[in-house]
Amino acid sequence: MGKKIIKTTNAPQAIGPYSQAIEAGGFVFVSGQIPIDPKSGNVIQADIKAQAKLVMENAGAILRSAGCQFSSVVKTTIYLKNMGDFAAVNEVYGGYFPAEPPARATIEVSRLPKDVELEMDFIAWKG
Repeated sequence: MGKKIIKTTNAPQAIGPYSQAIEAGGFVFVSGQIPIDPKSGNVIQADIKAQAKLVMENAGAILRSAGCQFSSVVKTTIYLKNMGDFAAVNEVYGGYFPAEPPARATIEVSRLPKDVELEMDFIAWKG
């Protein structure tokens, strides 16, 4: 069983020694996405809902490049700098999973890359 590197220019490029996603064993593992504009490479300065939407759009671009969609996602993890943003992020996130949402964990953390407010990672099944 091998692995396949997933890469797209429609999402932010990796800012460290990691891949946007890896396909292995029938699953696609999408690395943590933060609210970076894929065109400029800059973190957006916007409210938490706009940041969450951009994170979801970037993840969606990576999923599509792997031949998946949001309905293929089986597990997500959301990292929030402030759990007070939970409801707003949840509202945006829920719009991408109108039926049969994946398993999920949401964790409050003290700091994230580039001092952003949120990060999300995803696992999708290609079965």
